[in-house]
Amino acid sequence: MNAFLQAADTQAAHRSEELSKSAQPEPKPHVEFRPETASASSAPPPVNRAAKPKVPVKPILLVKKTGNNPAAPELSAELSDRSASPFSTPPSSGGSSPAITQDAQAKGTRARNESNASAVHRVRQDSDASWVTRLRGDSDSSFAERRVSPPKTRSGRTSPLKSHMLPPKRSVDGLQRASVDLESGPRIPAVHKVNTRSALTQGFDRKGSIASSTVSPIVTTPIQPPALPAPRRSADRRREPPPPPSSSIPTTPSTNGMTRQSRDDYEDFLPQSLSREGTGLNDFPDGTKSNRRAPKFKQRPWQIPTEYDTRLFAVCGEYVCTTGYITKAWNFRTGEQLLNMEHRENIKITSVVFKPSPDVEDEGKRIWLGTNAGDIHEVDIPSQSLVKTKSNVHNRREVVRMFRYASELWTLDDGGELYVWKPDHKGMPSLDSQHNNWRVPKGHSFSMAAGHQLWFATGKEIRVFMPGANSDTEFQLTRTPLSQSGTGDVTSGATVNHQQDLIYFGHSDGKCSIYNRRDFSCQAIVNVSVYRISSLAGVGEYLWAGYSTGMAYVYDTSTTPWTVKKDWKAHEKQICSIIADPSAMWKMGRLNVITLGLDNLLKIWDGMLQDDWLEARMSARDSDYCAFRELTAAVMTWNAGAAKPSYLQHSREDSNFLREYLTSRKSPDFFIFGFQELVDLEDKKVTAKSFFKKSKKEPDEQQHMSHQYRAWRDHLGKCIDDYMPTDQTYTLLHTASMVGLFTCVFVKSAERSRIRYVHTAEVKRGMGGMHGNKGAIIVRMVLDDSSLCFINCHLAAGQTQTMHRNNDIAEILEANALPSYPLNDSEVATHTDVFAAGGDGSMIMDHEICILNGDLNYRIDTMGRDSVIKHIQQGNLARLLERDQLLLSRRKNPGFRLRAFIESPINFAPTYKYNVHTDEYDTSEKRRSPAWCDRILYRGVGKVKMDEYRRWDQIRVSDHRPVSGHFRLRVKSVDPDKREMVWDKCEKEFESVRQRIARAAQLEYLTNVLGLSNKEAVAALQGAS
Repeated sequence: MNAFLQAADTQAAHRSEELSKSAQPEPKPHVEFRPETASASSAPPPVNRAAKPKVPVKPILLVKKTGNNPAAPELSAELSDRSASPFSTPPSSGGSSPAITQDAQAKGTRARNESNASAVHRVRQDSDASWVTRLRGDSDSSFAERRVSPPKTRSGRTSPLKSHMLPPKRSVDGLQRASVDLESGPRIPAVHKVNTRSALTQGFDRKGSIASSTVSPIVTTPIQPPALPAPRRSADRRREPPPPPSSSIPTTPSTNGMTRQSRDDYEDFLPQSLSREGTGLNDFPDGTKSNRRAPKFKQRPWQIPTEYDTRLFAVCGEYVCTTGYITKAWNFRTGEQLLNMEHRENIKITSVVFKPSPDVEDEGKRIWLGTNAGDIHEVDIPSQSLVKTKSNVHNRREVVRMFRYASELWTLDDGGELYVWKPDHKGMPSLDSQHNNWRVPKGHSFSMAAGHQLWFATGKEIRVFMPGANSDTEFQLTRTPLSQSGTGDVTSGATVNHQQDLIYFGHSDGKCSIYNRRDFSCQAIVNVSVYRISSLAGVGEYLWAGYSTGMAYVYDTSTTPWTVKKDWKAHEKQICSIIADPSAMWKMGRLNVITLGLDNLLKIWDGMLQDDWLEARMSARDSDYCAFRELTAAVMTWNAGAAKPSYLQHSREDSNFLREYLTSRKSPDFFIFGFQELVDLEDKKVTAKSFFKKSKKEPDEQQHMSHQYRAWRDHLGKCIDDYMPTDQTYTLLHTASMVGLFTCVFVKSAERSRIRYVHTAEVKRGMGGMHGNKGAIIVRMVLDDSSLCFINCHLAAGQTQTMHRNNDIAEILEANALPSYPLNDSEVATHTDVFAAGGDGSMIMDHEICILNGDLNYRIDTMGRDSVIKHIQQGNLARLLERDQLLLSRRKNPGFRLRAFIESPINFAPTYKYNVHTDEYDTSEKRRSPAWCDRILYRGVGKVKMDEYRRWDQIRVSDHRPVSGHFRLRVKSVDPDKREMVWDKCEKEFESVRQRIARAAQLEYLTNVLGLSNKEAVAALQGAS
């Protein structure tokens, strides 16, 4: 074995040198496929019935998770940890985020009409053949009895299907480990927290600089992949005996829900689609810190156009092959096309697999192709030739899947025939070699190989087989199908490296079920989305998922709740499949993840997520290359009800309002005023004029600004000049308006020169996004090297329009409304220094500090007006906040976009709706119920803290009361020289991480693909190192 490893390693080195000196790629070969062997009658090509439901940019997520999920290792380093910071807890006036009571959930389901069929894996309902084992058969009645998975051994753990709040698990191994325990399966390190000195833990009162901590340099060692051992021959394979079948106890979800009827006809409770059975806030995956940067490699190619319609592909090392009516192959290193083979008319390739080879250098050079006519072809890619054809081997049934395990190949047709091709005298499977026949149920919808097991799904039911068995008793591992109530058809599946005993299945209703590979028990049911999961892949410790919108998501399943690590637009159309290829670690020294979309593009992604790791590491060490300072900002939001500045002179309280507000605290660095309804939105003339005006404003904003906006701008400027200290002057930084919305930003004159790239944008939400009577104004700027964004909103009105408001805020936050941050030679900071979450500044969530205010119009549910007023008079605000629609959506709706924001505890009475000029809530004919319509929320953990959140009662000219917030902001300036030094250190640290990731991927490949036992794989890796 050692001699083989050394020889293969030498060959790999020679191959790498040859590739580096390769000449220009040759013209694309074209081979017409005309085999002379007898063929079966052609069958019509299959129909792609796959539905294409829309997927929200942030998928709606539900989690049902047990407490036994291994924790993710934390990123850590031997760096000093200094003093605590006021930002070490979520910012709020009380030093902690508001404690919201977890209500029980209302029962509800969502109708789904999507099909889970695809061109490759589809449910065949036109066949009525029974399931019969070929060796020693059991009757078909063995599948008539359904079960819900065997019970787990009691261990004191919480049941995954009960609504218990489980705290997120954290690990402490991280980077402090000097070596990796290969027996336990290394994993890609999660980036959660870094034990290092950061400005986040140093507060605002630092004077002078603190000596930067040092890290022992890590010597960069290039990855030397050990030689690839030959696959284990079937006769030598050691298997563990299958677990005995056991009875199962159906698990049922908790029904601890609440159902309350409204007391008034105009009051409804939340739409049913917002609730789920037995779920709580912590059961939903957390997408608040998701990174939207695409994980690209630094080297091209990043994508390969297939130039034809295809849904199938396979990957092996540096080769990728797509197939359908045409079969093509490419080299990942160069993008060179190696094969272009057309097939006969009406013949379509429906499955593909790379054939094992006894020689490491020949891995990936030959493929098996299964057809819709039951034929199997073997093709040699370098010579572009058809080596052999075995006609009608599957009795004219479509070969739907092919799998590789050790030195075997498994082929499966839609009639339920499973062939296990044994190795020939050369030790590798051949079309001339012997094969064993097995029968599995018809109606295949999805299947996957997990080591020596075959997990086979027909609709919602899952069965487990052992194709390499010697008898039907060994072959059939589950006597009755596994299924869970409340889940849709199985559409996809994957395993994750650091949890080899678990297998994840995606369902057509967006759920993900998790099974144990040893005892076949269901470990958890996770509701990832309300839409169909089209593809899954395990990459290191993360689970990648693809959706019909072309969006790709990366989930960390080791935390409770799950964490959304990344989401980005991978394809313009639906993602057909995701494949993680650990064999690339042997030949290319990197972890490739390949996606195929309906846009006919193959995309190549970095499975190690190197850029994300480095960004998180640099952020944790920002105090080593950044200088920080503290600023303050006063934010006020007010629905003025078309009031003019002159209206404030009607009473002494009204006229004194702005003076009291401006002088209530020490002079801030920013004044941000956000108004709503500065014009009468019921005035048809005004709204019609705004609807038909040009979308872009003229350069001379002052000339074209309406009189109402100019009056408020001038009045605010005069009040600031009159009431603020004379030694601290303010400058008007920017104004923006849109049909009643008006934002006015003042900044201290001393700070104006440090601000650049001030931009505004509008997001219209009225009349389906065509009218600006509802929507948002966005103002963003870059101060020093920090990005700030202020959002002034006016959302849909109406007691029952919660879903409409949620959709409005989602569109506002997901709009690419702003210009991306320009990078030029004069900029010392990069995108990752200025913006968060991998963004470039074109979206709101890209900014480090976000403050959102406005008339959000969220009301109080399931309680009549008189009851609300009674609770207000009694000071029982907590009872009302339990039914506040915004807080309810935050608790019950995993896709609610404001979950990424923080709101300080509300300790003031509802600000809407009053009789004008009085302190009495609405007594008009409509008698609207009081509500907290006017809100201020913020985002930027460690960068923004709210000191005060209050309402103002002095002004009564509107039916709303103003709400204000006082903030402390932490902004930074980047030292480019120091940053470069820290960056070099972080890159060296990542090399050790890369080594661990490589070992983990190689170990997984040796065990799950080549069929070695864990001890043999560890010995092979250690012997080659």
